[in-house]
Amino acid sequence: MRAAIITSSDSGYAGEREDLSGPVIREILETNGYEVVHTILLPDDREMLAKEMARIADEKQAELIITTGGTGFSPRDCMPEATADVTERAVPGIPEAMRAYSMTITPRAMLSRAAAGIRKSTLIINLPGSPKAVRESLEYIIPSLQHGLEILTGEATNCARK
Repeated sequence: MRAAIITSSDSGYAGEREDLSGPVIREILETNGYEVVHTILLPDDREMLAKEMARIADEKQAELIITTGGTGFSPRDCMPEATADVTERAVPGIPEAMRAYSMTITPRAMLSRAAAGIRKSTLIINLPGSPKAVRESLEYIIPSLQHGLEILTGEATNCARK
């Protein structure tokens, strides 16, 4: 499966801060057999983020888009809203599972506004902005993603476990 990574960060986009979470996502995806075909760092701009997610999905560039950043309470954090703007179907179980797992590590996990959804045959998942939280969240959900993506893309037709 092909994956794209979008980092949302005003300071990163301005060149004032290094993106540490995007490389963690790439490492985990590649270790799990995903081909990372696109990475981009954008500002916390709802329209720009939504356009990029829509473009990747509409051009069938990737079956999976993983985002990092923009899921908190800062006035500029808008990744869940940008994701909702472009998805056709919500997938609430993924961020619910990440939050439930993360709550076993820190009670601050309840402050995540991460979302997930489907646009055409692309799954979009928001991750937190910190490399530590990215690693914890993505490593927790990644074992289940392949089957969901196989169902989404038509490679599998049954959700029953073997």
